Amino acid sequence: MKDIIKFFAARQTVDRQRYLQHIGFAGIPQPDLLTLQQLHRCHMLSVPFENLSIIYHQGIDLEEQALFNKIVERNRGGFCYELNRLFALLLKDIGFKVNFISGEIRARDGSFGAPFDHMALMVELDQPYLVDVGFGDSFLTPLKITTTEQQPQTSGTFHLEQEGEIYYLERRNGDNRSHAKTLYRFTLQKRELNEFADMCEYHSTSPQSHFTQKLVCSHATENGRVTISENKLIITEDHHRRESTLHSEQERREALMRYFGIDLDN
Repeated sequence: MKDIIKFFAARQTVDRQRYLQHIGFAGIPQPDLLTLQQLHRCHMLSVPFENLSIIYHQGIDLEEQALFNKIVERNRGGFCYELNRLFALLLKDIGFKVNFISGEIRARDGSFGAPFDHMALMVELDQPYLVDVGFGDSFLTPLKITTTEQQPQTSGTFHLEQEGEIYYLERRNGDNRSHAKTLYRFTLQKRELNEFADMCEYHSTSPQSHFTQKLVCSHATENGRVTISENKLIITEDHHRRESTLHSEQERREALMRYFGIDLDN
């Protein structure tokens, strides 16, 4: 896998109009903040965070055309290395200055993952922005990389803390009195694609990786979120959560088609 990732680390182009059509972006994209915000939101509403290729042993291919075919042509999603990799290609094609950055996800026990545990993007405009369409339930539009302000969105209020060169991404679900949850930490050091190869392989193949243990498929909606987690269908609308059980593999596949338009046999 490292050889594949390294080989395709050079600048690539994408079928921009087909990609924009797929995520529902209308208009002429410009390398500015408004376009970046719209693209990010469209992506989060259209392309699911999912590990179906891992669970169903279909393999992970980070080659540009393979990703484009999977996500755009076959209406699938992916995890961070796939989604942010392809989104970075689109942004670069439009003219944005984009760099890969390494994140480390916080576990329930408070520990953090290894370096390159998570791939995110930094886009530099008038100031740097954190861009991430590959984390699942997260911010719908990019965050300013600053510690001086709260950044409220429909999915919560986000804030960055900083210790030395390390930033901590925090979210509160509610007002400022609610508990802040740290999602992941990152630095602004610019990374190369091939540096993520080992952790991408680990997350997609290791029995210890949570991606190999539990199926997830999830994306934001205009007023909430829809998620399939193993045999559970979870629909959140206006902060009201409804959960139902999928009793068979057939029911799960039907739910994947109904709520995500995903055909695993395609």
